[in-house]
Amino acid sequence: MTAQARTVEARSGARWFAQGWRLFRVSPLMWIVLVFSYLALMRIVSIIPFVGVAAATVLIPAFSVGFMEASRCSGGGHAPGFGQMFSGFQTHLGTQLQLGAIYLGCLVALMLATRMADHGALASWMFAGQRPTDKVLQSDAFSMALLIAGVLYVPVMMAYWFAPVLAAWHGLGAGKALFFSFFAVLINWRAFLVYGAVAILVSVMIPNLVLSVLSLAVGHSVPLSRLLLLMLMVVLLTLIASFYASFYASYRDVFASRE
Repeated sequence: MTAQARTVEARSGARWFAQGWRLFRVSPLMWIVLVFSYLALMRIVSIIPFVGVAAATVLIPAFSVGFMEASRCSGGGHAPGFGQMFSGFQTHLGTQLQLGAIYLGCLVALMLATRMADHGALASWMFAGQRPTDKVLQSDAFSMALLIAGVLYVPVMMAYWFAPVLAAWHGLGAGKALFFSFFAVLINWRAFLVYGAVAILVSVMIPNLVLSVLSLAVGHSVPLSRLLLLMLMVVLLTLIASFYASFYASYRDVFASRE
């Protein structure tokens, strides 16, 4: 299949997250299992000495294809299977690993750029798990490092939004997949701006609202506090799953005529 993107309306960005939620509702329990398993697996890989964080980063594109496959299955009205999480390792794996290696290189370059602001505090936290002191976290230098990282990550995110699925489902090489993804997002910047605003609103408001309501309900009871944490974790996993499914909704919208 070719990979020709189309321009969609700005309001489509808000619709993507709603569609992601509907895809999640096809099989909520299975989606939660998939997300939890993925996060746990990536955590296990990342703690491998010396190479863990790099290895986990390289694997991200392949796993993202797995979630796209699970979303496509849900879009057909079927519950996704656990094995679909690994479908990205079965099709064009070499390209997925190339994308992962390039992604890792971009993150390293991005973190090196932040060293100009905070002398490597953010980079050490991201790559070595060395949390800065509270004084450093509250400093202007660290805030500037976060700003630099955020600005530089935008084009990286644009290039990788569709790249893994374009490589897996359209057979594009790493370079072409990154190119087509970047410009697909660029020509739809209004829709992605709306999507980002909705995503921030949802990810901030819902967990805080749930946490406030449950805190009032359980009071200071220790058993109920544990229940609170469990319920909050379920809410967070639900949000993450809906986000992952919304990536597929954006792909289906932008590349609708090619799906």
